[in-house]
Amino acid sequence: MNLGEKIKQMRNQLGLTQEELANRCELTKGYISQLENELNSPSIATLTDILSALGSNLSEFFREEAEEKVVFTKEEFFEKDSDGVKWHWLIPNAQKNMMEPVLIELAEGVSTAGDIPHEGEEFGYVLEGKLSIVLGNKRYTCKKGEAFYYPANKPHSIINKGKSTAKFLWVSTPPNF
Repeated sequence: MNLGEKIKQMRNQLGLTQEELANRCELTKGYISQLENELNSPSIATLTDILSALGSNLSEFFREEAEEKVVFTKEEFFEKDSDGVKWHWLIPNAQKNMMEPVLIELAEGVSTAGDIPHEGEEFGYVLEGKLSIVLGNKRYTCKKGEAFYYPANKPHSIINKGKSTAKFLWVSTPPNF
């Protein structure tokens, strides 16, 4: 970590000149300039004063923010093929997140295992084929280009009612796949 570079960035975000920061900390403009150019290092007390003037503190300043993973490639997907149901978990370790997206391929006439009622909601978007969404004692048809959404508080399952493989994106919150 380059202390000086980070201090300069914080100073610039606040729209302060080196002289304004120096005055707030009872330091010289030259000292701030040397610090920002990595020509000297502050004592802990001086760094604490500078950070206070910048509206921060030591713990915030040194906190390393983990690089957030945003894009996931096909190589990172986890797949499972079982009894005519092919599961593609699109986000690794998604069970730690608030929702879990899964791409499902159902062979003709195949159903997902019946899911017992649970807290949360489920959403799906049909990419290929025709599905029957079973919620308790009711059935709903959902075709390619259509979406489904329901609270998961009733027994539920999804059946491929078409004459070929059905493919759909299924998102559950909280994760339970």
